Amino acid sequence: MDSRILLDHGGGGLLMAQLIREILVPILDNDVLRRLGDSAILQIDKGERLAFTTDSYVISPIFFPGGDIGRLAVSGTVNDLAMAGARPLALSLGLILEEGFPMEDFIKILESVRDTARETGVAVVTGDTKVVRKGEADNIFINTSGIGIVSPGIDTSGRRVAEGDVVIVSGPLGDHGAAVMTQREGLRMEGTLKSDVAPLWPLVERLLTLGEAVHFLRDPTRGGLASVLQELTCITGKSVELQDRDIPVRAEVQSICELLGLDPLYVACEGRFVAVVAQQQSQRALELLRGHPQGSEARIVGRILVDPPGVVLLRTAIGGTRLVQLPLGEQLPRIC
Repeated sequence: MDSRILLDHGGGGLLMAQLIREILVPILDNDVLRRLGDSAILQIDKGERLAFTTDSYVISPIFFPGGDIGRLAVSGTVNDLAMAGARPLALSLGLILEEGFPMEDFIKILESVRDTARETGVAVVTGDTKVVRKGEADNIFINTSGIGIVSPGIDTSGRRVAEGDVVIVSGPLGDHGAAVMTQREGLRMEGTLKSDVAPLWPLVERLLTLGEAVHFLRDPTRGGLASVLQELTCITGKSVELQDRDIPVRAEVQSICELLGLDPLYVACEGRFVAVVAQQQSQRALELLRGHPQGSEARIVGRILVDPPGVVLLRTAIGGTRLVQLPLGEQLPRIC
C-alpha cells in the first residue's frame, strides 16, 4: 500500500478497493459496514428496513452536456438507494463553496437540485453550507445523504444470485463519462451525445414488481460495468459470461473511447443500472424495463456461471474470449 493517498485511490478500481478493504473497513469495522453495499440496510421493524447512504460530488466541469453537479448529486444518492431496492424518502444537501463562485451559477445548481428531486418525489429536508477561501476548493463540492424504505422480501445484495441467472443493463453504457470528457477536453464530435444522468427509482420500482426474482442491482458509476461485475463475482464466488455483441454502446461513445484509449466497459454511467434476474423472469424483466422511457434500450448482456469461479469473461464477436479485470485506478478522474 502506498504511503500517501493517490488520485487512483478514488477511481473505483483495484487501488480504491484495497483502500476500503484494507484500511477503512478494518478501522471502522461493524456488521453493516462490512457488507459494502451502495446503501447500509438497517432493520427498523419486523418487515420493513431502512436504507441509508451518502456520497460526495466533485465533478469537473460542473456544467456538462445533459446535466450539472446538482442533478448529479441528487441522482447519485437516489440511485444508491434504488440499488438497495429502497424507495427514497428524503435527502440532505451539504455544500462547500469557493470564495468568488458566481451567484448565478449557484442558483442554477440549486434549481437543478430542486427539479431532479421532484422527478423522484423526494425532498431535500436538511443541509449545511460552508464557504472556503479562493484556491481551497474548485468552485463547488456537494455531499448528499439519503434515506429510503426497503419493502419486505426485497434483497438486491447478490446473495440470491444463482447459476443461469441473466445479466441485464438498462441502457447504453458510457454516455456520462464520454459526455464529461468531451466537454472537459473541448472535443467536437458529430451527434448529440449527452450524459445519461438521471434518478433511476421510477424504473427500478417497475422491475421490483418481480419481487424475489430480482437478485442483484448496482449502478455502473466509477469503473463502469467491469467494476460492477467484478464486485458481483467477489460477493457470489460465481462467474459472469458477457456477450460483446449484446453490450449496448453508442457510436459516439465508442469513437471517444477509441480517441482517448479507453474501454467502454470501464466508462461511468449515472443513469443506468445492472440487474441480475432469475432466468425464468428475464423476458418479463425486459418488458417492464422497455415499457419505461429510461429503459427502452435495455438488453440482456450475459449470464451467471459457476465454472470457472470468480471471473468475468467476455465472449468477443470473432469467437474469442478475454478476462475482464478490475482496473488499477482512475481512467477518468473527477467525472462524478
